[in-house]
Amino acid sequence: MSYYFDYGATSLKKPKKVAEKVYEILASNNYANPSRGSYPEANNAFAEIYKARKAVADFFGMADEKYVIFTNNSTEALNIAIKGILKAGDHVITTKMEHNSVLRPIYQLSVERNVDYSIAKSDENGIVDYEDLANCIKDNTKLVAVTQASNVTGNLIDLERVVKICREKNILVLVDGSQAAGVIPTNLEKLGVDLYCFTGHKSLFAPQGVGGLCIVNRDIDIARHNVGGSGIKTFDKEHPAEYPLRLEAGTHNTPSIAGLLAGIEYINENGIENLRAKQLAFAEKFYAELKDLECLQFYGDYTAPKTAVVSFNFRGIPSGDVAEELAETYNIAVRAGTHCAPLMHEHFGTVNQGMIRFSFSSMNTEEEINHAIKAIKEIASTL
Repeated sequence: MSYYFDYGATSLKKPKKVAEKVYEILASNNYANPSRGSYPEANNAFAEIYKARKAVADFFGMADEKYVIFTNNSTEALNIAIKGILKAGDHVITTKMEHNSVLRPIYQLSVERNVDYSIAKSDENGIVDYEDLANCIKDNTKLVAVTQASNVTGNLIDLERVVKICREKNILVLVDGSQAAGVIPTNLEKLGVDLYCFTGHKSLFAPQGVGGLCIVNRDIDIARHNVGGSGIKTFDKEHPAEYPLRLEAGTHNTPSIAGLLAGIEYINENGIENLRAKQLAFAEKFYAELKDLECLQFYGDYTAPKTAVVSFNFRGIPSGDVAEELAETYNIAVRAGTHCAPLMHEHFGTVNQGMIRFSFSSMNTEEEINHAIKAIKEIASTL
């Protein structure tokens, strides 16, 4: 196996209990189609889905699990939220820190529905300029869509500040929690955001193929996304209006959802703060050992709150070339390129070079970190 440092893309090492739970769902012959029968195997699957929904609600401090909507990933959740809320003539504000999963739905709606949008400026480290965000507000601003943590630099957005700005103008706040869910303790009710999207396969340790939309503001009616089988109200021509069925059509991904439940249980058992401290220690050690090398350029603010991400370049060398050398010579897996975050790379002037991103997990080991540091120093010594 590679020395893996691409946990910002997906968690490679999973807790044993996640794999065991997924295997149980698939191999035990005890789990059928949830909500499609009254026999034991169907009820077992339904119970698993409910337990996972309740666990997600509790994990994110939500008062009602019915407003946890399961999706395939955070991209689907963001599309459901953005497209389900914004209508012709609305205005939305977002930031340079965003992933294309936020940007592209907005761009699409600007063409298809005449939705207006503004992109708030960033400071020299790429962090959103909150004063500019406030200045972007118009009379028809309906939504502010922001990431919780940049997938490029790891820097966090001050969500409390964003919420305060928006509450004064009665504007909805949508948060992309892809990089923070499972890493940053987040109580959505206390925070006061309206919508929160997450994916399971990153720091929640779930299998790929499960994510969710948390509807914290229960007064929001989000337009239906997919319609079809629901298990109830078969003769109605419209898909059920109540949540979660309103936004969940068809058969659930029971194995992945059960794996998400096991991932959350693992985090709760080990303590989210403990797991976060471990991965931050790895990232901080990696950065501290390399930051003084003159051939390296780092990106983001390392004095501000962030996730365990370190992004940098060897000056003048394409990031892809470095990633290839790391893989072939040192068996190190990292993410190079532009990370589906075009505005951040435009901001830093790395459109052509990209960046090398090391993203760490509590699943890493001290030996792996030492190997990565040694590799970067060896490459630097040849320049």
